[in-house]
Amino acid sequence: MGLLILFGLFFFCLIAGVPVAFALGVATVAGFLYEGLPLFVAFQRVVSGISVFSLLAIPFFIFAGELMLQGGIAVRLVRLASAAVGSVRGGLGVVNVASSMLFGGISGSAVADTSALGSILMPVMKEKGYDADYAVNVTVTSSVAGVVIPPSHNMILFAVAAGGVSVSQLFIAGIVPGILMCLCLGVVAYIVAVKRGYPSEPFPGWPSLALSFVVALPGLMTAIIIVGGVLSGIMTVTESGAFGAIYAILVTALVYRELTWAGFKRAVMSAVGTTALVMLLVATASAFAYLLALYRVPDLLAASVTGISRNPFVILLMLNLILLVLGMIMDMAALILICSPIFLPVVVDLGMDPIQFGVILMMNLGLGLCTPPVGACLFVGCVVGGVRIEQAVRTIWPFYLAILVALVLVTYVPAISMFLPSLMK
Repeated sequence: MGLLILFGLFFFCLIAGVPVAFALGVATVAGFLYEGLPLFVAFQRVVSGISVFSLLAIPFFIFAGELMLQGGIAVRLVRLASAAVGSVRGGLGVVNVASSMLFGGISGSAVADTSALGSILMPVMKEKGYDADYAVNVTVTSSVAGVVIPPSHNMILFAVAAGGVSVSQLFIAGIVPGILMCLCLGVVAYIVAVKRGYPSEPFPGWPSLALSFVVALPGLMTAIIIVGGVLSGIMTVTESGAFGAIYAILVTALVYRELTWAGFKRAVMSAVGTTALVMLLVATASAFAYLLALYRVPDLLAASVTGISRNPFVILLMLNLILLVLGMIMDMAALILICSPIFLPVVVDLGMDPIQFGVILMMNLGLGLCTPPVGACLFVGCVVGGVRIEQAVRTIWPFYLAILVALVLVTYVPAISMFLPSLMK
C-alpha cells in the first residue's frame, strides 16, 4: 500500500501538471506520513542529497555552456564544421551533426545545443533549399550528443545517484559512443539529403579549413581544459568546471570580444535558474529514493525481470524499452535520479559495469529529449525552426532509428563504451 501511495500520488501530480521536483516532494511526504516516519528524516535526506561536493561542478558546467552560447563560440564551431564536411551532398545536414558533436562536447547540454545551433543553422538551411522539417530533425536529434560526449552534467547526476561511480571514467566512456551516434546520424542525414535532392557546398580549400580551425581552437580548448583536467588527475570535476567557466569568460570577452554585459547577465540568470531546478530535483529525488530502498523496489524489479526471462539479452532489451518509454514522459534529470538506484542492481547482477550502464542510460534518456510528449529539445527545435511538432515527428523516424542502432551496439558490445576506461585503469 505504501508503494502504491508513493507512485500513485507521484504520477497523479505529474498528470495534474505539477512540476516533477514538487511531485517527488509531495509523494515523499505522503509516503513518510503513511509509514509513520519522522519528517525530519526526510529533511535529512533532502539536505544530504545536495551536500555532495561533485554536484558543485554542475553550476560551473551550465554557466560555461551559457557563456559560450552568448559569446560567439557556437558560430565559429559551425564554420569549422562547414569547412570540414560541408562539401558532402546535403552538406549542411552533416555540418549540423558535426557542429552538435563539437558544441555538445563543450556545453554538455542538449537543449543549449538545439537552441544555439538551431538559431544559426536552420535559417541558412532553409535559405539553401532544405525543408524546414529536415533542418529541425537533424538539429534536434544530433543535440543528444550533448548528454553523451563529455563534459555532461547529467553524468555527474548519475555518478551521485549510483553511489560514487567515477565521473572521470564516465566522461571518457561517453566519447566513443557519442562519436558513434553522431556517425550514424551523419549517415542518415546524408541518405535523406540525397533522397530529397539537397545541394552540397563547395569545398573552401585547405587554407580556409586550417584558418577555421585556428579561429575555433580557443573555444575547443574549453572542452580540453574541463575534460583533460579531470582525466589527468590534476583537477577534480568541480575544479575543472570552475576553470572551464573562467576560461569561457576570458575567451568570449577578451579573445572573441562578443560577450556583452547584457549577454553576461543573461548567461548568469539562465545558469542560476537551471542550477536551482537541478538541485531541487536532486534534493527531492534523494528523499524519494530513500523510500524506494525502504520498499525494496530494486529487489522487486530484479525479481520481476528475472521472472520473465533469465536471458541477459532479453533483460537488457526490456530495460532499454522501459527507459525509452519513461524518457518520453518524464524529465531527464529526474529519471536519472530515480532510475539509477532501481535499475543499476539489475544490470550489475548481469555482469554489466556501472560505467557502461551510465552511458546506456544517457543515450536512452537523451533520445527522450527528442520525442513527444515532453521532449524539451523537440519543442525548442520546432519553435526555432517554425515547424509544428506533428510535422517534424512525421519525418523524424530515420534519425530515431540511427540513435537506436548506436544504442543497441553500445548495449550489446561493451568494448564500445569500456575500451577507453579500461586503458585509463
